[in-house]
Formats: sequence, C-alpha cells, structure tokens
Amino acid sequence: MQLFASSSFAPPESLRLRRDRAERILNGLRAVVVFLLTASALMYAPHLSQALNTANVLVLGPMLLWTVAQYLIWYRRPELPDWLSAVNPIVDVTAVTAIIGGYAVAQSGVLALRSPIFLMYFVVLAGRPVASSVRKAALISVLAFAEYLVLLLWLGASHRVPLVVNPIDAVQQARITPLDEAAKLIFLGVFGTVSTYATHWVEHLVREASKESAERQRVVTRLVQSELDTLKLQLNPHFLFNALNSAMALIATDPPAAERMVSELSDFLRLVLSTSSEQEVPLERELGLLDRYVAIQRVRFQDRLTVNTNIEDGVRGALVPSLLLQPLVENAIRHGISPRAGAGYVQVTARRLGDKLSITILDDGVGVRARRSRERSRGTGLGLTNTITRLIHLYGENHEFESGPRDEGGYAVRIAIPFRLGRLSPARSGAHVEGNLPAAIEA
Repeated sequence: MQLFASSSFAPPESLRLRRDRAERILNGLRAVVVFLLTASALMYAPHLSQALNTANVLVLGPMLLWTVAQYLIWYRRPELPDWLSAVNPIVDVTAVTAIIGGYAVAQSGVLALRSPIFLMYFVVLAGRPVASSVRKAALISVLAFAEYLVLLLWLGASHRVPLVVNPIDAVQQARITPLDEAAKLIFLGVFGTVSTYATHWVEHLVREASKESAERQRVVTRLVQSELDTLKLQLNPHFLFNALNSAMALIATDPPAAERMVSELSDFLRLVLSTSSEQEVPLERELGLLDRYVAIQRVRFQDRLTVNTNIEDGVRGALVPSLLLQPLVENAIRHGISPRAGAGYVQVTARRLGDKLSITILDDGVGVRARRSRERSRGTGLGLTNTITRLIHLYGENHEFESGPRDEGGYAVRIAIPFRLGRLSPARSGAHVEGNLPAAIEA
C-alpha cells in the first residue's frame, strides 16, 4: 500500500516537467528503433516468407504511423497529454507480444520464442522510472508479464511449440523447454518489480527535494522578514531618542513647548504602532506619519523650518516601505537644516515614471562635507543605512537609490521602486492625516 501512496497526490511541477521531457526522449528512441526494425525487415524481405513479411507490416506499420503522428499532433505543445505516458508503453508492450505471436503463426513457435525481440519488454520497462508514475509503471509491468504468460499458454494450448524437458535436447532438436520460458517469466516479473520500485524511489526523491526546497525558501523568507522587522525596530528607538533629546532641551527654556512636543510624539508613536506589522503601506499613510513628525519638529525649530510636499495625482495609493519618509526627512533636518544658523527647507516629491514610483527628498542644508563630518562625529547615519538595506531586501535589484549633494547647495535623496497600488484606508484613531499634506508646513 505504501508503494502507491504517493501517487494519490499531484506530482510537483519539477517532476511533471521531467517526465514530459523523458517521454519526448523515449518517443525519439522509439522512432529510431522502429525505423531500424523497418529497415531490417525491408532488407530481409526477399529472404522471408510472405507470411513473415505480412506480420512485419501489420506490426511495424502501425507503430511507425503512431510514432510519427505524435510528433505532428502533440510535440509542438508546451506539454504532452498526461495519458500519453501510459498509452505509449502499452502500445510498445502489445507490439512486442504481437510480433512474437505473428512469427509463431507465420513460421514457428520456436522461432518466435527464441527471437531477440523478447528483450524489448525490458527496454520498455527500463524507461518507466523516468517517464511514468508509480501506478503507470506497475500497470505496464503487470501487462508485460501477463501478455507474455498468455502468449505462452496460447502457444502451448495450440500445439505450436514442441516442448521437451531437457534443455540440451531442446537446443539440438529445435524445441522449447518449459524451464527456459519459466525463467524468462521470472526475469520479466523481477525486472517489472524493480522498475516499479525504481519509479517509486525516483518520485519519492523528487518530492522530498521539492519539500526541502520549499522549506528552505520559507526559512529564507522568514529570515528576511525577521531582518526587516529588526531594521524597523532600530528606526523607532533612533527617532525616539532624537525626539526625547529635543524635548529635554526645551524643558528648561520652554516647558509648554516641551509638553506639546511630547503630545505630538505620543500621536506619532500611536500611528507607528498601528502599522508595525506591515512592511508596505500606501504612500498616503506615510504622508500622515510625516505630518505628525513635522508637527513635532515645529515645536523645536519654530520659523527655521519649512517642509514642502509635491505629490502627483494618482500616486497616493502606491505602496511604499513603511517608515520610509520620516527617517529620510529626519536625516535631512538633523544633518542639513539643524546645523544652519538661518532657516531652511525640505521638499518631498513623489511621482510616477512608467512602472516606477519616484520619490525625492531634498534640502538646502549645510551640504555634503559638513553633513559627513557631522555624521562621523555623532554616528547618526542609521536612518539612511537602514533605508538602503530595507529597499534591497524588499525589492532586490528592482529599485534605485541615489544620494548626494545638489548643485544649488544642500543634499538630495532619490528612490525609485516598483509602482504598485494598495488599498487606501481611512485615517486611524489618533492620526491627523489630511487629504492633502499642506503645501507648506511652517513652524
């Protein structure tokens, strides 16, 4: 029962494709064998009796037509019909039995049983492990054994084969010994069993390999997901540390402003926690988070900071990595605007370019040299680094990331990711997500 258990399940895609390829190869070998047998029959035709020539034509003719017809009808298709892997070996086994029986009727039973055509049974069975399922292989093995057994019984019952017990006398007197034919039956049965078991083993190995491959893929996916979650968890304390530092700095000089900052921080963290399990969110939700973040910075920078957004129509529903905009804008404010003595601005632009969503964050801050010096001294390049790593994990090579100084001064970051629309959701509790982020948010 265990031998046939796996056949009740659909074969893996890889096993099905391998069997299809094997069946095509076997049909090519069948064509070669049939052509060679036909050529041999034509060469020997002048020396054979009319009855033997007729037997050859009746068996080889249909076999040749069937082989050629397969190429003309099915071989241009991506996949062969599934039933072909059962019909072909049945036709082959029956053709071998028919030609042996035809020789026995046309000439003699001794000639038929001693013909090397009997070996074609083993050739047919040898191809089953690579081209058939376990049930089909078992069917062909039983069919070959049964057909040859019935053929022997028919030849014995019709007295077409003179029998003798002694094998030596059988050779000298051109007769058949039952021991030889019994041995051939035993070999045929053993080879059929081995062929069926080999088919089962091949199927088992392919299924196990497919399961292991799927499990490895699941493990890799979980590892990547875990790393992405870790990167997101690093972003939250990074921002929280910076925001609390700002609040602490305001406590001594402006307690009401510090209180407002803590309140805005609470609203922001509530939004972050509501999307903590999602790797991608609609751009509109990211803009809502950015709105809360800018409100926090409004308390600290007052009239020194301006944040502009330019969002193209139709891209607010596009999916972007969660917590994408806030770390980049924070990076621009912290390393570009904060060191400046005067006011500065940050601009966020999003638009669709073909099948990509292009997002640009630029500022008019202190520039690349001062920025690098500041990052080295304070070690706060985590937001930008994690963003790059997350983009690689989420999109592989199907994304672009560029950052560098602007000709006009300041710094710019440009990201291009696949454009995919998500489902827009209403603002969550505690979130102040406006239909349009103000064209200019000024403190």
